[in-house]
Amino acid sequence: MSFIQRFDHIGITVADIDAVTAFFVGLGLEADGKMAVEGEFLDTVIGTTGAATEIVMLRAPGGGTTLELSSFTRPQHLPGSASAPANELGLRNVAFEVKDLQAAVEHVTADGYSLVGGIGEFEGSWRMAYVRGPEGIIVSLAQRLGN
Repeated sequence: MSFIQRFDHIGITVADIDAVTAFFVGLGLEADGKMAVEGEFLDTVIGTTGAATEIVMLRAPGGGTTLELSSFTRPQHLPGSASAPANELGLRNVAFEVKDLQAAVEHVTADGYSLVGGIGEFEGSWRMAYVRGPEGIIVSLAQRLGN
């Protein structure tokens, strides 16, 4: 028996929600408006009393799974490892298929972000690069080759 009906979203907690939102919008995601969440629901779900957060939902132009950015105003966020390597345990990257990998990489590097490694090609079917985005978030950009 499967309890899962569909993949809904991936959540990332960030310090600067506006800067991280701008990064993903620059790659082509569409942002819903920012909303504040606090109260009994949030406290119950995250197991913290008196919590408050701002949330922005981002989606690809074609729809599908969304990316939730959350920035806590209470309690203060805890620092993460902004330079975590790709083999550190935990959520390591958010992946997107792009039309033109080279153009996407040039766009993010022009904004001051850098590649984690280089652009690799897998068996003539995919080209991929990891970009270290704002707050150390690793974003996988992949271009399908051929058909």
